Amino acid sequence: MTLLGTLLKNRKADEAHSAWHRPTLRAPENLTLTSRDFTDGAPMPARQAARNTGGEDVSPHLTWTAPPAGTAQLLLVMEDLDVPLPRPITHCVALIDPSRTELEPGALDARQPVPGVRPLRASIGRGYHGPGPIKGHGPHRYVFQLYALSAPLGDAAGGARPGALLSSIAAPLLGRGRLTGTYERR
Repeated sequence: MTLLGTLLKNRKADEAHSAWHRPTLRAPENLTLTSRDFTDGAPMPARQAARNTGGEDVSPHLTWTAPPAGTAQLLLVMEDLDVPLPRPITHCVALIDPSRTELEPGALDARQPVPGVRPLRASIGRGYHGPGPIKGHGPHRYVFQLYALSAPLGDAAGGARPGALLSSIAAPLLGRGRLTGTYERR
């Protein structure tokens, strides 16, 4: 696997295709997203990595500033910006009740989400799927993006693929924030 990672070293997704750069997801950057588990731009703990890479697949602690007045739902999206594909891979999508301002570790588990959290379909499956880059490919950036929605997404959101879900957002967003963690397999 290390050879494959080395061969693909210069192939990375185009960040311009990430959720953050979609025109329909533009909003004031008025949400501050942080974690007790890692700081912005720093490595994520191995515990949060995918099981098939030796991790425990436990979603990190996340906390954020109170969303703007009128927020109907919060949408959390986690993407791998450095996967060797044309577009980032979505590792997690979840709807969160706007009264929440924090998620404890493991809160994004598809089988046992915490109250006020609804895991949706991601590229890999439902719920949180931790970092699992190819060995030797170098560090990958995992971006947690939080969006304050002015209107709820509705029941159809649960079965939609991430791209279709993000494209379906028509109501203006009230705010957004992001936090980046890195992970590398050597």
